[in-house]
Amino acid sequence: MSAPSLPDGFCFFERGWLSCNTLLIHDSDHAVIFDTGYFLHATQLHKLILSQISSQPVDLIVNSHLHSDHCGGNYFLQHAYDQVGIQISTGQFSDVMTWNTSALTYQGSGQTCPRFKPNRHLTASSTLITAGYEWQIHAAPGHDNDEFIFFEPENRILFSADALWESGLGVVFPEFLGGVGFENVAQTLDLIESLNPQVVLPGHGSAFVDAHQAIGRVHQRLEQFTQHPETHAHYSAKVLLKFRLLEIQTSSLHAFIEWATNVELLQLIHERFFSDLELSKWLSLLIDELIIRNAAIVRDETIFNQ
Repeated sequence: MSAPSLPDGFCFFERGWLSCNTLLIHDSDHAVIFDTGYFLHATQLHKLILSQISSQPVDLIVNSHLHSDHCGGNYFLQHAYDQVGIQISTGQFSDVMTWNTSALTYQGSGQTCPRFKPNRHLTASSTLITAGYEWQIHAAPGHDNDEFIFFEPENRILFSADALWESGLGVVFPEFLGGVGFENVAQTLDLIESLNPQVVLPGHGSAFVDAHQAIGRVHQRLEQFTQHPETHAHYSAKVLLKFRLLEIQTSSLHAFIEWATNVELLQLIHERFFSDLELSKWLSLLIDELIIRNAAIVRDETIFNQ
């Protein structure tokens, strides 16, 4: 299927893991970036930007939420464009200013995000006007309870970040962090349904046009997770392991398991759902599943990304 058409000045960069997708919008005077990916891919993103606006600076970065794969490029771009503004959730502004890596989940997830300095607040039920387009800002809790989505009503374009993918559902982190998760996902899906977007630009995967069908698929997955939360926990643990493997590519099996045993979020998942198994044994079983699904290879006590 061909990619949906976008207005002049819209550049949607579909990026592979570890990074989220990025949206660049520009006119002759302004350029804004929505989400910047993981820090390891920051130079890649910069090259993509330069391929579209080689002589024009980026004057604003907007983060849908502050997971490491959505804001890890902020630091690099803030130094590449010294006048760039960075706009983030009001609810997390203080944590970023003090760089509270525990509250921001970087410490707990075992992921990396270089420190950046925001200077603008992002609030729900407001608008963002940039490069000739007016975006409605909507709170989209669930995957992350500080997440926002952005809707451009003239062309009915939705930048959905991790609130809606065409297929699948991301980890619902509040389910492990003491907040409301599954219920908020359902409410966000209802919100997106009410917006009736014609084009969806998701945080991962290709742009798509059938939001209604995608919402139906996510509702089915959400129902499975709600009825069987241990299934969601199992899936989430594998995601964390795979993300790490994508980042490092290879490691001694011993070091990889040792790293995983010290990740707070994996510890929480294990204690809550799988404490009948010893932690290292549970992690070994998860790694075995990655191998079976051709997501990893183990050879001579070394694990490789596949």
